[in-house]
Amino acid sequence: MDVRSLRYFIAAYEGGSISAASRRCHVAQPSISTALAQLEERLGSPLFERHRRGITPTEEGHRLYPLARQVSEDLNAISRLFRTPAPATPVRLGLMRSLGANRMTALLKEYIGQGDNLALTLVNPEERCDARIIGEHDLTPGEAFQPIWHDSYRLALPSGHPLGLKGTVALAELDGLPFIWRHPCPAMERLASALSDTGVRCQVRARLRTIEYTLGLVAAGVGASLVPAWPEILSHPDVQCRALVGLDIHQTIGVAYPARQVMPALDPLLQLGRQIWEAGEHG
Repeated sequence: MDVRSLRYFIAAYEGGSISAASRRCHVAQPSISTALAQLEERLGSPLFERHRRGITPTEEGHRLYPLARQVSEDLNAISRLFRTPAPATPVRLGLMRSLGANRMTALLKEYIGQGDNLALTLVNPEERCDARIIGEHDLTPGEAFQPIWHDSYRLALPSGHPLGLKGTVALAELDGLPFIWRHPCPAMERLASALSDTGVRCQVRARLRTIEYTLGLVAAGVGASLVPAWPEILSHPDVQCRALVGLDIHQTIGVAYPARQVMPALDPLLQLGRQIWEAGEHG
């Protein structure tokens, strides 16, 4: 039996959908679906019921799950037991602000797990580092770039705000609107330029750096803000997100690294970036 298929099964079972398994395993959805179909054929039983909103485990799926988890944990334990200790490879990774805690935690956990005994140090992207996770617009000469995510931006409003009744919001409607401003943020800089061109002025109530803190203030009703359209933000119960008419703000986030000489320790990170990008996270 293919152990990889069992791991895809675990990810699908815990995530509740093929797309969730794809994001977690950094593998394209068709590959996940094919592996699960082959596993079901091998076992002679359906493991999931497919529907529009995702998948639901069958009785056989529920029975397989604890066994699959045990097999996966045993294999990981065996690998750790017989792994030959080696000196840790130091890697300094620069991270731009506001990358999103959930997805960065998942990415770094996967990178450390796939890397060969890494000693990872996280620094600001302006500091000396071996690679940087930044926006493509911040690339410098001599750097290559592996895209990971493509972020589009939306106007975030407190739940119940009158502008939330509209499908889209015009720039003119931001005039006098209480606003939470983030800096540094290229998306906010583009918004500032557009507002200046149209003579619109917001009421800046706070200036912050992180998206998470900004989202909390929006949810508390302090003001509106510009935020990336991440699933966890779009589904936030106390925030409404709306597109801005005539202002398509987006950016591509990825790994910037020296083009001439790539240290081997970065290979797993670049591979993960390719898998996430190809799995459709940028769509």
